[in-house]
Amino acid sequence: MSTSPKKNTTPGDRKAARKAATERMRQERAQAERSARIRRRAVVGTASAVLIALAAGVAFAVGGSTGSGSGSADTASGPLVVPANASGADGTVVTYGKADAPHTLEVYEDFRCPFCEQLETTTGPTVQQLADAGSYKIEYHLATFLDQGLGGKGSRTALAAAGAALNEGVDKFKQFHDVLYANQPDERDDAFADVNHLLDLADKVPGLKTDGFVKAVREGTYLPWAGQVNKAFDKSGVTGTPTVRLDGKKLDVFSGGKAVSPEQFTAMVKQVTG
Repeated sequence: MSTSPKKNTTPGDRKAARKAATERMRQERAQAERSARIRRRAVVGTASAVLIALAAGVAFAVGGSTGSGSGSADTASGPLVVPANASGADGTVVTYGKADAPHTLEVYEDFRCPFCEQLETTTGPTVQQLADAGSYKIEYHLATFLDQGLGGKGSRTALAAAGAALNEGVDKFKQFHDVLYANQPDERDDAFADVNHLLDLADKVPGLKTDGFVKAVREGTYLPWAGQVNKAFDKSGVTGTPTVRLDGKKLDVFSGGKAVSPEQFTAMVKQVTG
């Protein structure tokens, strides 16, 4: 029986092998760091939030043509139309609550963000109750950056529809905002890009579906405004959603990867406001 001769390795071979192994480890480490940066851009900032793959630091801008009857509003090339009842610089903020409230709660969100959905469906009613009681007014700063990372245009189309709701009234915006989060699809499902689906959800808000609202949603009237709102978000310095600030102080609204309870949120508010 014959055997194959044993191959001897030279010092040069071993050095090359070590070099190759080191290079593989470097590449794997670099990839892991890139993945971590991507996750941090889209979520609360915890390393365990691995649901979303997002290109870090990429802003999403709106441009293109209005939607036809296809069930989705394409990017709008029309003029910038700011909804009635918008506030802030260039009309990019939505303010809910009493104008003379002594404190301001800033809320930064994206309609496709699953962590925003968790916060809104867990603690959202308490957030609203405190605003209704006059403890603070809420300033909503909305974004569409998840479209860039996840693909599609659901964040932008939903925001444009929310603009149409805002044009009907701040209360109509708030109710539609809550309906969107209560019916948020999986982040991989771009269901919010379908204007017919958004109009079906609008049925859940009494009195919202006026002729003007339906026309604005179908034609993408507020798509350019959604682009302006997202640009303002990008300039804010906020790097993840949801972000909540009370009188400029960031509130830790997530603990252990979960939204804080209504009682915990109320305690945080009292701590800041005294």
